[in-house]
Order: sequence, then structure tokens, then C-alpha cells
Amino acid sequence: MRLILLAGALGLIGAMLGTRLAIRVLVRRGYGQHVRDDGPQTHLKKAGTPTMGGVAIIGAVLMAYLLAHLVLWTPPTASGVLLLGLFVGLGFVGFLDDWIKISRARSLGLNSRAKLILQGLIAIGFAWACFQFPDGRGISPGSQYVSFLRDIQWLHLGPWLGMAWIIFIIAAFSNGVNLSDGLDGLATGLTTMVFVAYALVNFWQHSQWCSRLSTAGPMCYEVRDPNDLAAVSLALAGATFGFLWWNASPAKIFMGDSGSLALGGAVAGLAVLTRTELLAVILGGMFVLITLSVVLQVGYFKLTGGKRLFKMAPLHHHFEMKGWAEQTVVVRFWIICGIFVAAGLGLFYAEWVAGTDLIG
Repeated sequence: MRLILLAGALGLIGAMLGTRLAIRVLVRRGYGQHVRDDGPQTHLKKAGTPTMGGVAIIGAVLMAYLLAHLVLWTPPTASGVLLLGLFVGLGFVGFLDDWIKISRARSLGLNSRAKLILQGLIAIGFAWACFQFPDGRGISPGSQYVSFLRDIQWLHLGPWLGMAWIIFIIAAFSNGVNLSDGLDGLATGLTTMVFVAYALVNFWQHSQWCSRLSTAGPMCYEVRDPNDLAAVSLALAGATFGFLWWNASPAKIFMGDSGSLALGGAVAGLAVLTRTELLAVILGGMFVLITLSVVLQVGYFKLTGGKRLFKMAPLHHHFEMKGWAEQTVVVRFWIICGIFVAAGLGLFYAEWVAGTDLIG
């Protein structure tokens, strides 16, 4: 518990102070956001706002994790290191994208092919590593099963399909969070709630951990390192919450792709390492809806020869075009996210209660 709370507190403090420093540096160097001409006209006034704030989030999370382990003199775990590797790797891809936008003074960064290749290489490396590093009981960080609230035993994929499934999860959530980053504080608030949810999931998994043989119950969880994953989850929640101080409307800094790709990767990594991949679809339901809005918009446009299903995609821009104030869209999307998170946590706990009742 001390490790988890310390990591969360350090993540919060590190992000609040680090983001303030990042704003100063970025403003001094003139590294501002370039706004799309075809987006909502109300966004044109945001041109020049510092971007690449995701670097401050990444730095805060790494500092929080390493310092928490150093202060309490506990070693990092395979799962924690793997999750942070995915987080930093996708953040680096986002950083390259942001840097190209800034250095070339345009709203488009890496071309889609280069971005996809880099994301794919990092996802492949993570997926392969998930099946390595078994603990003393033979439990690896990732699983070759599809999982919901735990592994679904009749959905065994094997190593190759298992890797493909993990890669798909990473691509879906990293791009889902990236699409959600379009309004001041929107993606930051959404990811904060999801990371808090995963901190609770990991904490409960640790309390009912099969590796704690003296206290393990009939519905214990076969996961690799739940306590360390809880520490990373709360460090992520603390860092995004601290960043929100500066990112709330009117934003003084944007996270950029360096933040959104990294945070989306962290959500995917937590889903895989906690063996709750389908539960992540509920906890991150707002990301799913926003991604679906883009898929439906593109598909409808092609099928109808140029007609649009929404006034603008992603979904948050549709409501802006309908006349909703930006802050109204953000707060209402936060509320919907809170409902998804509450539903997901309720299902997670109810499954354990129902299972123990049935076995008892």
C-alpha cells in the first residue's frame, strides 16, 4: 500500500511542477500548436499554445515509479517495467510526431505509414515480452487467453494469435486516446478516471492474489505483479491529474501525441497485464465511442458518396458543431466516462462476490 500511495503522490507533484517548467521552456522556444483550418473555428484561437506536454507526464510517471521503489527499497517487477516500456515507447513515437509538426510549422506530423510501422514495432516487442519472464509459479506477465474479468479458459489463442490480439489492443487504445485529445482537459480527465479504476482493480487483485498462498481464496487472481501494477496505475493517475491543472480550459499546454499515444498504450498495457482486456472496453467506454464515431463517419462517407453521419468527427467535435460550449462537452463526456468506470468496477467486484458465493 505504501508503494502505491507514494507513487501516486509523486506522480501528482512531479506532473504539476514538471508541466509548469515545460510551459516555460516551450513558450521560450516558441513550440506552439498548429491548428487545423478544417476544424471548429473556435479552436483557431488556440494556435500557439505550447504542445508536447506529454513529455512532462512521462517524466513524472518514471520519476514517481523509480523514486517510490528507491525510497521503500523494493525492486521493480517484470510487469511494471514492461508497462513503462510500452508507455515510453509509444510516447517517443508521439514525440517524433509532435516534433515534426512544430519544426515544420504544420498540423500534420509523421505520415500514417511511418507512424503505424513504429507503433507496430513497439507493440510487437511488448507482445513478445508478455509471454516471457515467468515467476516462481510459472505465471508470465501476459496471457495467451482472451480475458474479460480474468482469463476466459475456452478462448485460448496460443502464442501467435495471442501476440496478434495484444497488438490489436495496443493499436485500438493508443489511437482511441489520441482521437479523444481534441478539447481542453478531455483526454486528461478521461484517462485519469480509467487509471484510478485500474489502480483499484490491481489493488483488489493483489489482496486476492493466488501467489499469496496463505490467504488465497477460491476466486484468487492468476496475475504476475498486481501490487507493482497498482503503483504504476496510481502514478499514471496522479500524473494525468497533475497535468490537468494546466490543461483545463483554457489550456496553457496540450499533451500532444507524445502524451495521448503514451497514455493510450498504458491503458492497453494495463488491460493485458491485469488480464482484463474486454473489461477495458467498458472502463474505457468513452474512448470506444469516440473511435467508433470516426469509423462510422468514414464508412458512411464512402458508402453514400460524400454524405456525413456526424457534423464532424471525432464525436466531441460533432457536439461542438451543434452549439455546445467546449467546457460543456468536456464535463458531460467526463460524466459518461464516470458511469462507464463505475459499471466496469461494479462488474469486476460482482464477479468475485458471485464466484465466492457459488463456491461457498
